[in-house]
Amino acid sequence: MAALCGLAALRTGRCLWRLPARLSAGLPGCWLRRGYVVGRAEGPPTFGLLFDIDGVLVRGHRVIPAALEAFSKLLNSKGQLRVPVVFVTNAGNILQHSKAQELSGLLGCKVDPDQVILSHSPMKLFLQYHNKRMLVSGQGPLVENARALGFQNVVTVDELRFAFPELDMVDLERRPKTTHLRNDFSAIEGVLLLGEPVRWETSLQLILDVLLSNGNPGTGLVTVPYPHLPVLASNMDLLWMAEAKMPRFGHGTFLLCLETIYQKVTGKELKYEGLMGKPSILTYQYAEDIIRQQAERRGWSAPIRKLYAIGDNPVSDVYGANLFNQYLQMAKHGEKGHGAGGYQKQRPSTTQSCASILVCTGIHNCQDPGPEGPTSGGAELPFHGHRDFRFSAELLEASHVVHDVNEAVQLVFHREGWA
Repeated sequence: MAALCGLAALRTGRCLWRLPARLSAGLPGCWLRRGYVVGRAEGPPTFGLLFDIDGVLVRGHRVIPAALEAFSKLLNSKGQLRVPVVFVTNAGNILQHSKAQELSGLLGCKVDPDQVILSHSPMKLFLQYHNKRMLVSGQGPLVENARALGFQNVVTVDELRFAFPELDMVDLERRPKTTHLRNDFSAIEGVLLLGEPVRWETSLQLILDVLLSNGNPGTGLVTVPYPHLPVLASNMDLLWMAEAKMPRFGHGTFLLCLETIYQKVTGKELKYEGLMGKPSILTYQYAEDIIRQQAERRGWSAPIRKLYAIGDNPVSDVYGANLFNQYLQMAKHGEKGHGAGGYQKQRPSTTQSCASILVCTGIHNCQDPGPEGPTSGGAELPFHGHRDFRFSAELLEASHVVHDVNEAVQLVFHREGWA
């Protein structure tokens, strides 16, 4: 029934979870605090929470009021979190500690940097590329982020453009008056795509130049090297939600452009050594380890058995959590899952399941679209996921659909017997 409810809510927005009325009326032996019920002394948590940020906790730079209510429930009398929590975002154009400070100010509770998982955080695990000379694309503190991930020899797109000004020819005002050939530029050995850049045409052109020239963009094209240089990419979101009424292009749109151009020019498919960020299993494995470490630091002895992933995007948040849950079920039966990026966990997992909770304050709108809405008169919506992730209707069905993150936390507490 829950699956049917989730599918119906995805299509029409009509089947939403509600906190049972009896729980809001108070129970014997319990006391009310800020609109929710706290039971007698609770044992150590056996579950953890994975929060998406944009569209769930904030819209642009404004906190969603329901997020403040949710975190008032998650804090104990000392202002500490009652359960292990991580923030899993597909954003990547900010430093980890800066994002933690931003969330601390918005949510009114202390968020540690290691609780924040940016889209590219799992790149720390790709040790074999950390000593290679990598071209890095994106915006924000690119070099600082790359070095924090372990990459010590990076070249930005701007640095490459200044070294070879004749490569950037789209903008007439930036076309060089004279050109020269650099012979002292060390070859690039791989490409890091940390997020959408500002000037797409420049980044698309220069990344393609590096791939087609085998890392020597100042040379002429003779034959196309294939396989091409290793490419590590993070954040596959086609769209994301900010202050605007309609979704905005995400890094997934940029990747789509790069893949299409590469295919058109070479006749071959662009390959990735690693794809990170939701819905990648690698990101959820990484989050699972951070949840476990957090519980150990707090002295919670009970193993974490269940994860709840709360998000607003069916294609990244719901699909990713369900894909990871599928991976966990296969692991329980001794089967090998796919898409884990080759990451070998340091210790066996105790997590048994991962439930997806979809909120309606971001990309997903719970209101009935009607006959002329986004379903195009009853036709199925197009799949916005990355080309390397197969379409599966069941993976797009949320375990639970709620209005906002406050209801999501109430739902989790109810299911775990905490309220």
